[in-house]
Amino acid sequence: MKRTGIFYGSSTGTTENVAKQIASHLGIDACDIHDVGSSTVEMIDSYEVLILGTSTWGYGELQDDWGHGIDTFKKANLTGKTIALFGCGDSEAYPDTFCDGMGVLYEALKDSNCKFIGFVSDSDYTYASSVSVIDGNFVGLAIDDVNEADKTDARIEAWVAQIKGSMA
Repeated sequence: MKRTGIFYGSSTGTTENVAKQIASHLGIDACDIHDVGSSTVEMIDSYEVLILGTSTWGYGELQDDWGHGIDTFKKANLTGKTIALFGCGDSEAYPDTFCDGMGVLYEALKDSNCKFIGFVSDSDYTYASSVSVIDGNFVGLAIDDVNEADKTDARIEAWVAQIKGSMA
């Protein structure tokens, strides 16, 4: 597997826990899991594959640590890198902005000459609207650990199986 780093922004710990679960399924060491708030260009540049996670706050905003993180990622050389996204949201309390943070990340980085993997059909989700959906697919793994915690493990397992081949 190519050198893979996971970068996440988490306020309540949910996104951090999902990052650790993904790392466990992929066999990624704890030293390659990073809070995006303390990321550097050099850290990002040292990986061939990047797995990026964020929760969605307010009405479709990125988690706070991504304020610094997105600027750092834009300064890094993402050309030729493979990127997979995951996002945490609440589809009942915020059905109109479900996992929008993941879509914000995608929009910010889509023109950086990287390759995105891990799109997930939205057919198994209940929500009203999301900027992270393109043609019926989330731009990454959407997790609603608040209302659908019983689906989290299976969603992570299926997504990891999907992206693993692209990380070899």
